[in-house]
Amino acid sequence: MPEIAIVNISKESERIAGTLQQELNAKSLGRAQVSSNWNDFDAFIFIGAMGICVRTIAPLIKDKHEDPAVICVDGMGNNVISVLSGHVGGANELTHTVASVLGSNPVVTTLSDNSGLWALDTLPDRFGWSIAGGGEINGCIFAFVNSKPTALFREVRDEGTEYLERTLPEHVTVIKDLSEAASQRFNLLIIVSPFSHNDISGISVLHFVPKVATLGFGLAHHPEGYESIAGSMDEAIAEHGLLPCACRYCTIDVKADEPFVDLLKKRGETVEFFTAEQLSEVEVPTPSTTVAKHVGTPSVCEAAAILGSDGGKLVVPKIKGKDWTVAVAIDRKYLRDEGFIEIVGAGPGDPDLVSVRGRKMLERADLILYAGSLVPRELTLCAKPGAVVRSSASMSLGEQCSLMQEFYEKGCFIVRLHTGDPCIFGAIQEQMAFFDEHNMRYHITPGISSFLAAAAELRSQFTIPERTQTIILTRGEGRTPMPEKEQLHMLARSQSTMCIFLSAAIADDVQRELLQEYPEDTPVAACYHLTWPDQKIYRGKLKDLARIIHENNLTLTTMIVVGEAIDNRKGLSELYNEHFTHLYRKGKA
Repeated sequence: MPEIAIVNISKESERIAGTLQQELNAKSLGRAQVSSNWNDFDAFIFIGAMGICVRTIAPLIKDKHEDPAVICVDGMGNNVISVLSGHVGGANELTHTVASVLGSNPVVTTLSDNSGLWALDTLPDRFGWSIAGGGEINGCIFAFVNSKPTALFREVRDEGTEYLERTLPEHVTVIKDLSEAASQRFNLLIIVSPFSHNDISGISVLHFVPKVATLGFGLAHHPEGYESIAGSMDEAIAEHGLLPCACRYCTIDVKADEPFVDLLKKRGETVEFFTAEQLSEVEVPTPSTTVAKHVGTPSVCEAAAILGSDGGKLVVPKIKGKDWTVAVAIDRKYLRDEGFIEIVGAGPGDPDLVSVRGRKMLERADLILYAGSLVPRELTLCAKPGAVVRSSASMSLGEQCSLMQEFYEKGCFIVRLHTGDPCIFGAIQEQMAFFDEHNMRYHITPGISSFLAAAAELRSQFTIPERTQTIILTRGEGRTPMPEKEQLHMLARSQSTMCIFLSAAIADDVQRELLQEYPEDTPVAACYHLTWPDQKIYRGKLKDLARIIHENNLTLTTMIVVGEAIDNRKGLSELYNEHFTHLYRKGKA
């Protein structure tokens, strides 16, 4: 959280100052205190005339990389103006934040902001990147914001490259080989890569270095001259074409107290430690019986690099130096020549209810394989040009896995799109077993489950204080047997809010089992195609549940909700209890 100072210049704007102090957790300063506190705050918010703001800060300004952010709010709170350190210092972002608090007009004069271009000088802080060589980038920024032809070359994929691809300006061309940048058609080359590229001439180059590599190191006990080891390691991996600033560090836990580790931490590096048992389970190219004899594992540097990168690809094999060894691996999810699968929860059906992350995954996918019988095709309409979009409705599990494997082996990014949240009555377990068996990398993006959509559409809180504090997600026993201890009538004993999936076809059995424990007048709701255009919701009592479902021909895609939480407006939440200190911290209790 940035340290923010509020400098209120007029008595008439005290209300504005008070609002900003509370919302931003800011400290109030007098104008005369600004000079002595200039280096103690990340940002200053002046409230009053711009002229007074400028005259106050003018003698204090040094450099945009050192100066705090300064913004000015007019005395009426109508306009919020970014004054100093717009990008690097965060004034532009703070301007929008303050404007949203006050309902004011944000005024930002930075060209890249107003033209919708990337703010190149903020990308390192935003995405944890470094700049190769740490050189001056103003010339590159000048060319970029003036829309000079620019080439973008990416050797990894991460949050930053996803952002660049998603917001690509018209004058930027994505290239797949650096030889394309040698032509005279480009004035600027932007590289995002952990690898060095020093042989490029005739064009301005801005090289961003994402921290995607994991450096595993082994170390002799209290080596002499440990101060020079980090430099030696850097030189060693640089000879293999990898930039040292792309690395984070891992080693065995018995080295945690070494002076060299303290030196790395003082340099701002993080160091992760693994036990000998953890390291010994990793298969490495160059195991050592000598290392195993001394520390209990046949590998430290290579095993640590692979383990720290979540089973990543070894890009720098073991290098032996004086009193040290080093190896580097990169998590395969970052590598563009490696396939990757994202299992995405599509939500209950409305395309607007897929998560922001899920939408981003769909937009970048090379293959979208969606559960066509349950997921509307409209969810896939955001696919990029050239992406393959297939429904799995008519495919067997083997056909689905084969298709994903085919794209995976081409180094493609694949989205497997499942309804709701994939972990609730999904069909991902068999697929994950296949991925694991074939060493295919994957991740899960959660989705909004239909039981949450049911609560929203019923306008009901499913947990009522002092009445029911439990939600049961289950299904009736149809073709898929239920465990004996999870029979509906046993789960119903608590009379909690129960959300029953995939059970409309056995409504009579469901009603009979529930009536063993719930009163017959317990509220129920049969929710068909939640959030779809043809959504229908039928309310009633438990004794009428089967009739409601039969009379309305409700099918498998019906959520049955049972419990007194439906439409309940009784019960007091703790949040609004006068003794709850979070909401009454101002002494209202």
